[in-house]
Amino acid sequence: MQELIQSFAEFVSGMGIFAMTWQMYTMWAVVAVLLFFGVVKQFEPLLLVPIAFGALIANIPDNGMVITQAQRQIVSISKQNTVQTSVINDVGFISGTAAPYADSSPVMQDTSALSPKEKAKYEAAMNEPMVVVPLVKDGKTVKGAVQVTGQKPQKFMIIGFNSGLFDFLGQGIKCEIFPALIFMGVGALTDFGPLLASPKALLLGAAAQGGVAFTFLAAMALGFSKGEASAIGIIGGADGPTSIFLASKLAPHLLGAIAVAAYTYMALVPLIQPPFMKLCTTEKQRKIKMKSLRQVSRGEKLFFCFVVTIVTILICPDAAPLLGMLMLGNFLRECKVTERLVSCAQNELMNITTILLGVSVGLTMQGGRFLQVETLLIIGLGVVAFAVATVCGLLCAQLMNLIPGWSKNPVNPLIGSAGVSAVPMAARVSHNVGQQADRTNFLLMHAMGPNVAGVIGTAVIAGYYITTLSSQ
Repeated sequence: MQELIQSFAEFVSGMGIFAMTWQMYTMWAVVAVLLFFGVVKQFEPLLLVPIAFGALIANIPDNGMVITQAQRQIVSISKQNTVQTSVINDVGFISGTAAPYADSSPVMQDTSALSPKEKAKYEAAMNEPMVVVPLVKDGKTVKGAVQVTGQKPQKFMIIGFNSGLFDFLGQGIKCEIFPALIFMGVGALTDFGPLLASPKALLLGAAAQGGVAFTFLAAMALGFSKGEASAIGIIGGADGPTSIFLASKLAPHLLGAIAVAAYTYMALVPLIQPPFMKLCTTEKQRKIKMKSLRQVSRGEKLFFCFVVTIVTILICPDAAPLLGMLMLGNFLRECKVTERLVSCAQNELMNITTILLGVSVGLTMQGGRFLQVETLLIIGLGVVAFAVATVCGLLCAQLMNLIPGWSKNPVNPLIGSAGVSAVPMAARVSHNVGQQADRTNFLLMHAMGPNVAGVIGTAVIAGYYITTLSSQ
């Protein structure tokens, strides 16, 4: 009977309710807001709902079955080779285990999930010379543990963790799988014809990247590192997969905040853009009717995919996972001989990837890491990025109408706002605002040109940031 009571007491003491923190309760409120936008308002529900539910799971104590329990430890080694450890704090999701080898340096772990300051401290500690061998207990190597054979007193860090479901789901982001598959689905769903019929739309897509550049500088001014600032700035491209792709490379500790900001603002494009569109244009400009686009042949579209794949990857190799898969999806669509593959990319594969991507992002939103001042700054900078990108596209379209020769066939400035990469939502917003001024004005196909150009431009900028900043 006593054993039964003791067993029940242990069961009760192990309940998650006793491990709840105020941050977790606060995150439940954040989850409720995201579900409200996704379910009630139907703003990007396919992504906001999985992200919100993943965040809910991340903020319920689970003994490491779902969420990786990672701990950073400071290890002190005395002259007598005794080891003393002290747990500092949870540092998030870290992959890898203690390597079974002896070397002149401590066991190295994957530091990609650490903040720059944590990473600097870790690397400084790793530079202290000593000889370590794996700790073996009962004939088995203990993960994340070492035995010291050196004589000099040292202090260093090791990372130990219990594997959870996230270790497997998270690899889809870490290994660039999910964003690339999403891009293939986008390519299979998108018609590049409007861009080819009006190549000057490339200028509007490029102009909208001004929001990315401006926000990068603003984030730097607020104290973020270059890698963090680049990941925050890419929110202005209104491209969720690209934001996740870049954040996982240059600012993994900000992945949750950046992904939520990117997808939330993508969902709010119909609310964010129209005020700026009306502010930067006159009613007369909004009524401009553009000539019908020419019919683009299948050969042109296939040749475009082929050439863009080669040129963009040669210029910016780090953008290959995104642009390569985008063009593959579109090539499958336009070649007309791979209907089954196109259907899979557009439907089953896209849906499965969207679920796994959303849940993986949500799982990174643990209260202790998400509820920071920098999260509020990221959300604020995200609004700035969208606003500046929209205004830059609108102003570029107005400047194009001043160029001799182009003024004979004027561009409706509203399509400039579609230069952000939210496909096809931004193009629809341009069309809807144009119809408010003139019900007979149809801008959707014209706006798809800058929209597609924005997708390509944002991916190229992300590749540029990775190339120039990943080593810093």
